[in-house]
Amino acid sequence: MIKVAVKAKSHSYDIFLGEGCVGLLAEELKRLNPSSVLIVTNATVGPLYLQEVSRICAEAASVSSVILPDGEKYKDWQSVSLILEKLAASGADRKSVVIALGGGVVGDLAGFAAAIYMRGIRFIQVPTTLLALVDSSVGGKTGMNMRAGKNLVGAFHQPEAVIADTAFLKTLPKREVAAGIGEIIKHGVLADKAYFERLERDIEKLSALDHQTVAEVVARSCEIKADVVSRDETEKGERAKLNLGHTFGHAIEKLCGFGTWLHGEAVGAGLVLAAQTSVALGKMSEADALRVEKLVQCAHLPVRIPGLSAQAAIDAMKGDKKSTKGVPKFILPEGIGSAVIQEVPEEVIREVLLKEGYEP
Repeated sequence: MIKVAVKAKSHSYDIFLGEGCVGLLAEELKRLNPSSVLIVTNATVGPLYLQEVSRICAEAASVSSVILPDGEKYKDWQSVSLILEKLAASGADRKSVVIALGGGVVGDLAGFAAAIYMRGIRFIQVPTTLLALVDSSVGGKTGMNMRAGKNLVGAFHQPEAVIADTAFLKTLPKREVAAGIGEIIKHGVLADKAYFERLERDIEKLSALDHQTVAEVVARSCEIKADVVSRDETEKGERAKLNLGHTFGHAIEKLCGFGTWLHGEAVGAGLVLAAQTSVALGKMSEADALRVEKLVQCAHLPVRIPGLSAQAAIDAMKGDKKSTKGVPKFILPEGIGSAVIQEVPEEVIREVLLKEGYEP
């Protein structure tokens, strides 16, 4: 088992990573001494793992559960309301604990509900997808989507622990594995050149879920994110760099319909666009941009999204939560291993989109 510490200003906690480590949930709950436990999961993960996790939680407190429909399109107020109503109906109080058992959608929804129920109760992340292991389960961002855009409503609410059992990855479809690798590639591009080079060497092993490769890669991604979060918990500055590939990625998800493209797939295409935008502004060499594109491609991720309009994408990016007065802010790589935050003129974005084959 590997342990990674997250030292956020509001609340520090540990990520426990390894095959079979879900059993540590019992120890964490004994430490927290909850009055009750609510497990939030979805219709795909529940049949696989809810019984086992319920049994573990029952050692510490009375347990109830809520099963949400599966998919990004259900990351909405109705799902949050289902969790809140279940908390109230089960008599949850300020000493209760919410367990988020699932991927990023479940983690964001459960964490958001925990953040606002009785003005904040405790929760634990138990991620079941590669994407959630390296991204949404770490850092305390919670929230839901609106028709106007992705994650426009939410709260910063750090978990009590992240228990990342890599055995859960064995039931993932290949497309979900690839989506997780999109966020892993992002970490290499923005923060660690040697890590990116390791991904270039081991991308086939990672895609095949080789045990040793997964453990080491996920741990390094968690370290990178934890380091950034420890310095900028509520995204006043540097933490925004973790959104590399997301300005365009969120536009893809919104325009194509939430759930049409997985988040990591949209981020993969967003990384390619960010790299080419950086080339256009003289911040990155064409050779490095092509390395990013090749790695995205080798991870079985889309490098371009067919049928997307450049103007519609620009309009969607103006509504992104990182925009100021309608001017989108991009995270742009400066070579491989570092990134900057800056506004990009609309004409540059349009030029790059057209160059990359998107429709006018």
